[in-house]
Amino acid sequence: MAERLAYINGEYFTEAEAKISIFDSAVMLGDCVTESTRTFAQKPFRLREHIDRLYKSLKVCRYTREMTPDKMEAVTLEALRRNLPAYGPGDDCWIVHNISRGGFHTSGDQSQRRAWTLMIFTLPMDLRYWARFYLRGCHAVTPPTRMMPAMSLDPKIKNRSRMSYTLAELEVKLVDPDAQSILLDADGCLTENKGGNFFLVSDGVLKTPRTLQALDGVTRRTTLEIARSLGIPTEACDLQPYDVYTAEEAFFTSTPYCLMPATKFNGLPVGDGQVGPVTKRLLRGWSDLTGVDIVEQALSQLSQEERAAIENSEW
Repeated sequence: MAERLAYINGEYFTEAEAKISIFDSAVMLGDCVTESTRTFAQKPFRLREHIDRLYKSLKVCRYTREMTPDKMEAVTLEALRRNLPAYGPGDDCWIVHNISRGGFHTSGDQSQRRAWTLMIFTLPMDLRYWARFYLRGCHAVTPPTRMMPAMSLDPKIKNRSRMSYTLAELEVKLVDPDAQSILLDADGCLTENKGGNFFLVSDGVLKTPRTLQALDGVTRRTTLEIARSLGIPTEACDLQPYDVYTAEEAFFTSTPYCLMPATKFNGLPVGDGQVGPVTKRLLRGWSDLTGVDIVEQALSQLSQEERAAIENSEW
């Protein structure tokens, strides 16, 4: 099988050969914006939406514009085309964009910066870790680490400065090795987790935090669209832990797994502790939209023994 290739500033390298300078601003400052798209049946899903959001992040972060969005889309599709031979016929993948401001100069002379560093690569869509959660649900836990205030760094800027999320993940793993974090803001309201958005169902209404303190996720938007198409009422509003404790259902959304049910919150069951009917309807809606059975794709990556254990609730 062919090797996966990474695109860096107009050239292609094998993963082993792909390198950037230790003086790149991504390394020196964590100064790097990012996007992650995934494929369904090896076709990129809403790639242009991800690229448009990438360019909004670049503008707000005052990056120079060195490539048009149309060119970025063309380059990305070419990178995907070159990488598809490295995947099996039924395999899907991530498409990752990382863009830094380029070389960092210790003199502090900003005029010495070179052009941005553009990195595009693909990774296998490995869903084995999340597979069990589709049927059993995950444990959502609020860590001590709080979400960075929007007045410091707007969460709509998708970036690689992820230390606070990393600390949050480490903290919730102390409660439950498989816990998924849901960060609170300074006022105690729900925001997001390390790579996705959060939803709950209360009195039949699908609710999610406003994007004031949470990423305006493409998967979040798509889930709201699916809900509306199914006649499920939706609301973006301030939510607190109390609202999750008393909710009927809850779940996370993110690019790789689309929708991950949460059946426990800070040690207490959400609703009856089972994956709920609204969540199941939305999962079917995702499968209908993408043409890929979301749950089956994840379960099919497991061994027969692992799958049987999950389906028999013996994990």
